[in-house]
Amino acid sequence: MTNIKDVAKKAGVAPITVSRVINNSDYVSDDVRKRVEQAIVELNYIPNKLGPSMRTKRSNTIGLIVTDITNPFWTTVVRGVEDATYKAGYHIFLCNSDESSHKEREYVELMLSRQVDGFLIAPAQTEFASLELIRKQKKAIVLLDRHIESNGIDIVRGDSEGGGYILTKHLLNLNHQHIVLLNGPESVSTATDRADGYRRAMLEAGFADDHIKIYWGQFGQESGYRHTLEMLQLHPRPTALVAANNFIAIGAIRALDRSGLKIPKDMSIVVFDDLPENISLRPFLTSATQPAYEMGFMAANTLISCLTNEVGVDTKEIVLPFELKVRTSSAPPTV
Repeated sequence: MTNIKDVAKKAGVAPITVSRVINNSDYVSDDVRKRVEQAIVELNYIPNKLGPSMRTKRSNTIGLIVTDITNPFWTTVVRGVEDATYKAGYHIFLCNSDESSHKEREYVELMLSRQVDGFLIAPAQTEFASLELIRKQKKAIVLLDRHIESNGIDIVRGDSEGGGYILTKHLLNLNHQHIVLLNGPESVSTATDRADGYRRAMLEAGFADDHIKIYWGQFGQESGYRHTLEMLQLHPRPTALVAANNFIAIGAIRALDRSGLKIPKDMSIVVFDDLPENISLRPFLTSATQPAYEMGFMAANTLISCLTNEVGVDTKEIVLPFELKVRTSSAPPTV
């Protein structure tokens, strides 16, 4: 790979002169600058940006770790982050944890070795093992979408408990009495919050604990598919289900289709997080939608404020509301 000495040799100058041209750090004649720039182009030389960062202790990069970029919710969050960081002169390293604390830790260590200035992370688990490592390195951090039991950390998330409540309340208002929740893992705060909202609505409606049915699993299609087939074996069979994210909902729809059941005639279904209009041209799922783009944009700006404010800022937790969008996937029970 081409290095700075190769460029210096081709341009007929010293390596320090090449460095001055790249960093615009000292006077260089126009003739010399043109020769160096021409050599850089001809040799396809890519300057090492970590050199200046070692002196300034800033790399103008941010580590972004989400759970699954294939989920349209996270795609939209990342878009908000990228727009905010680019505008402020920062670039992002994007990684997926796949809800794995081990994978999350590996990426944190990698990003620390690349001298990122701060982190935006959706923790894989409520027990956020990587937090102490980040704090020991004195790096700024803002959590996305999820919260943990720790003081002094900025968080930007949706009101998952409130979302679970309004979705379940919607089904109860349609006179459904046998409602199940297909949920993510108990180790993730968004899943436990959504369960709390579902449970609160059911208890307010006068149902006992044994009437509350929660299937804990993963935020993926296969989990939704498997648990829907299990749920259909209950007696009496539920008439409505709450899917804790759009991937679970897709798996549930597959299972209902395999079982010959129609939505909403045989089963009403409501879901957390909408699908973007460019993916779903005819949206039919009743959903509790959180402002994903705004979440990413606000989280990024919160982190940038921490990085640029020399005297520091007070930590905060920003909780964004869900919006209920009623569509054709929910209707009163037919039996």
